[in-house]
Amino acid sequence: MLEFLSQPAGFDIGETGLLVYDAAQPLWRALLVGLGNTMRVSLPALLLATTMALLIALARTSTSLTWRRLGATYVELVRNTPLLLQLLAWYFLLIEWLPDSTHALHLLPSILLSKGGLAFPWYGPDVDTGMWQWSWPHQDTFNVVGGAAVTPEYLALALALSLYTSAFLAEVIRGGIEAVPASLMEAAETLGATRFQQITQVLLPQALRTIVPSATNQFLNLIKNSSLAVAVGYPDLVSVGNTALNQTGRVVECVMVMMSVYLLLSLLTSAFMNWFNTRHALKGPAA
Repeated sequence: MLEFLSQPAGFDIGETGLLVYDAAQPLWRALLVGLGNTMRVSLPALLLATTMALLIALARTSTSLTWRRLGATYVELVRNTPLLLQLLAWYFLLIEWLPDSTHALHLLPSILLSKGGLAFPWYGPDVDTGMWQWSWPHQDTFNVVGGAAVTPEYLALALALSLYTSAFLAEVIRGGIEAVPASLMEAAETLGATRFQQITQVLLPQALRTIVPSATNQFLNLIKNSSLAVAVGYPDLVSVGNTALNQTGRVVECVMVMMSVYLLLSLLTSAFMNWFNTRHALKGPAA
């Protein structure tokens, strides 16, 4: 039934990440590259979304009316607009408003942004010597050379997933924070704990009991929502799978493979979050 996966793929993939791939390799290798691209955008987006959500939730529960209003405005704006439209908006902003590669923006030393993507320093094997060393991007006459780079398609997808998920996740974290009795924070303040210590050692450990189960759903949604990458041409699992089914005509089999992979990713994510939740419960919030 799946013997077609061993046939030559017959198509190229624009982004292959750290995997080596060419059109003569088997179809399963192409799908593996697509899976790698899915994980390559999902994991950084998860980290960024979680960080942003925590900051937004703290703003939403702040004593400052300005911060509360800013947090509420962000959550309502992002949550009530479709993710696909946000993805397309980021994509067209990046490819229309950014300068060409001949005049890249220098965000930080050796971090350059242009229509060609985001270039940054990278540690890896040298093409000529094979020795591992740092490579630093720099502006050349016609392009940005050196280092590593991610495409505008990758950036648009990562930003859209991060911002969209952070709005939902912020409400989950806010609910967990508000479930913590105020008396605990008052006791920590009485004992001389700083605001940072109150948040990291009292508030968040207690709130995790409520946050983790609901946050798992948002993490799963982010991974599944990454399939919208096909809208901007980023070669994730679904995009590569669509090309594969068009090449082979094995529609049902290709769809089954993609569904099975996403199911496996969801089960692994759920298992990890359940393990983390159990470990935290056994360890205790005071640890």
